[in-house]
Amino acid sequence: MVYVLLADGFEEVEAITPIDIMRRAGIEVKTAAIKDRVVTGAHNIPVTADIMIHEIEPEKAELIMLPGGAGHELLDASNDVHALLNHAAVKGIYIAAICAAPSILGKKMMLDGKAATCFPGYEKYLYGADVKKDKVIVDGKIITAKGAGAASEFGFAITEILKDKETADKLRKTMQYE
Repeated sequence: MVYVLLADGFEEVEAITPIDIMRRAGIEVKTAAIKDRVVTGAHNIPVTADIMIHEIEPEKAELIMLPGGAGHELLDASNDVHALLNHAAVKGIYIAAICAAPSILGKKMMLDGKAATCFPGYEKYLYGADVKKDKVIVDGKIITAKGAGAASEFGFAITEILKDKETADKLRKTMQYE
């Protein structure tokens, strides 16, 4: 199960595009709101989350995904989010963050010694990371991406990890990405 954490101000493309790609690949994905079930994105698009964060079943998690946008600050301020990230780190569960959201991982020292990327200007929060300019970086159980323009590649990278390269490549072709 992939859990995508949503807070008001999340960047819609960074959440919805990877969700769409993963669901097309047959990956089970649930969106989880941290405050209210209806979460409003950065561009005033309301999304009804599948569940609330307290309904997450951590033992079923394969990957925790954090979209960027202004909502990353609300994610960072949530004790529930930090508890979930701590659980994921201890249990070896994948963590994926895009845009400004890798800064949450950086501030927790979860990127120490790892290659990572983020939205320009947030590099200073990637404490201990080997910061790269790539659109998407996979280093161990951490997946980071630069921003909205990398949302598709982010989704395909997650799909390749949770399914396989063949599935990701097939989706790239059927979705006219290539």
